[in-house]
Amino acid sequence: MCGVFGVWNHPEAAHLTYMGLYALQHRGQESAGIVTADGERLFEHKGMGYVSDVFTEDVLKKLPGHLAIGHVRYSTAGRSFLQNAQPLVAHRAWGSLAIAHNGNIVNALSLRESLERDGAIFSTTTDTEVILHLVARSRRWDLVDAILWALHQLKGAFTLVILTPDTLIGVRDPYGFRPLWLGRKDGAWVLASETSALDLIDAVPEREVQPGEVIVINEDGIQSLKPFPAVGRAQCIFELVYFSRPDSVIFGRSVSEARVEMGRWLAREAPADADIVVPVPDSGVHAAIGYAEASGLPFQFGLIRNHYVGRTFIQPSQANRSFGVKVKLNPVRPVVGGKRVVLIDDSIVRGTTSRKIVQMLRQAGAREIHMRISCPPIIGPCYYGIDTPSEEELIANHYDVAGIARFIGADTLAYLSLEALLRSVGDPEGREFCVACYTRDYPIPADHQKIKQVRILERATVESS
Repeated sequence: MCGVFGVWNHPEAAHLTYMGLYALQHRGQESAGIVTADGERLFEHKGMGYVSDVFTEDVLKKLPGHLAIGHVRYSTAGRSFLQNAQPLVAHRAWGSLAIAHNGNIVNALSLRESLERDGAIFSTTTDTEVILHLVARSRRWDLVDAILWALHQLKGAFTLVILTPDTLIGVRDPYGFRPLWLGRKDGAWVLASETSALDLIDAVPEREVQPGEVIVINEDGIQSLKPFPAVGRAQCIFELVYFSRPDSVIFGRSVSEARVEMGRWLAREAPADADIVVPVPDSGVHAAIGYAEASGLPFQFGLIRNHYVGRTFIQPSQANRSFGVKVKLNPVRPVVGGKRVVLIDDSIVRGTTSRKIVQMLRQAGAREIHMRISCPPIIGPCYYGIDTPSEEELIANHYDVAGIARFIGADTLAYLSLEALLRSVGDPEGREFCVACYTRDYPIPADHQKIKQVRILERATVESS
């Protein structure tokens, strides 16, 4: 998962992009990058780590221009090292181009193999670089035409911001897997993955970029293109369940309101004889509010999250196996001690983290723990831009609900039904969202063998670097 941001026609484009990336930090913590343009040239800076690690005031001063794009990365295609940090930049006969991508291109390896047979040399292991090579080989001298030709070769999820020396382009794939918003600020146009990034810079949200839409912004104005054949929508429902910030609006819905509604439905479907409702912070908070409201049970913060844990921490050599969770979460003993707790979280993936949290609450004196999950069991990996494990690693493929409850040590366990989840996001007919992680019904078939080859390629690249 990644976050993208773009600015056209603002004298402080680099600073606005820096602030926008701050608001999108939850979408990627491995690397950050900004590319700016002054009408003639591109200027870039990228690095590993948080936005605050990568950019200083001195660095931003070296990024002139009134156009910019930025990216924060959490790798789903290509491993975590500097060569894979985005935006990626290319210089060709038709000019300079920078691109930042949120999503996953499922036919990237096939395209890459074809391009390499034709002599292309790749410098990263990301699927995004394939787009640059396709643009370069399009044989179209108009850059927008070349980009459109390249996009037609892609299959999968791609929300893009693209920068030339004088033009900002926003792209959302025909299925609309990942969000993208268009906003305005003081005569400038802004593109952002989520409205929370627009809020931070006091930009006014205009509208969401539609699935299959390409927005071109330059001195001629703003142009909306619809170059793709119409297909059914497959917006990622996990954006609303977990990934997006609760203060954002995406896919036409308030994230916080959708999560509260999930909690309400969860209380109706899976009531518990308990004393308090406790969220796993931060992702379980809004669902827990909804559960408490619908059940009549009091909402309590029985777990406190340490928000100041960095990307890595030094673990004592003799630390127990729960240390990684305990450094981030700590129970409030007076709240949970002697209580029957309804514990709310957004999902269970491997089950190991849930197991450690349940153990922590037991040790803090909780009398009973009834775990409730605000989505259905995850049985399929995501091929469209969220880094979920393989089918073999997903606990719901090995145990039924009762078995998972025993594994994590909860007294009871229940999940939100798929029908209730769809109702919570305002799509009871199931026509707007991708739910493949709960059904294995993928809107775009993914070549599992090719994906395994990509992972082999990534490992080989890391080992040789």
